[in-house]
Amino acid sequence: MKRQIMATAIVIALSGGSAFAQSIVVEPEQRTRIKEYVVKEKVPRVTVRERYRIGATVPPDVELREVPEDWGPSVRKYRYYHSDAGVHFVDPESRRVIYDIDD
Repeated sequence: MKRQIMATAIVIALSGGSAFAQSIVVEPEQRTRIKEYVVKEKVPRVTVRERYRIGATVPPDVELREVPEDWGPSVRKYRYYHSDAGVHFVDPESRRVIYDIDD
């Protein structure tokens, strides 16, 4: 039992205090709306050195955009960037990627 508590404490410490990944739900029609928006509005693609996977921290030189209101309340509190790999939702406080919509 003591080992389990210690392992949990290590996970919490390594994750910056948040042991559980943030989760958002993006319905298929919402995904379509988001993809259509970035094309219609010609949202510039950000050039990144590598693909930042869910949980990765996005560097400060990657500009994060405010999420449009019509994308829905499940993603409204996050920021996003658009890259060759798709649309990536980021927690603005930690700058960690929390969700990807692939192109």
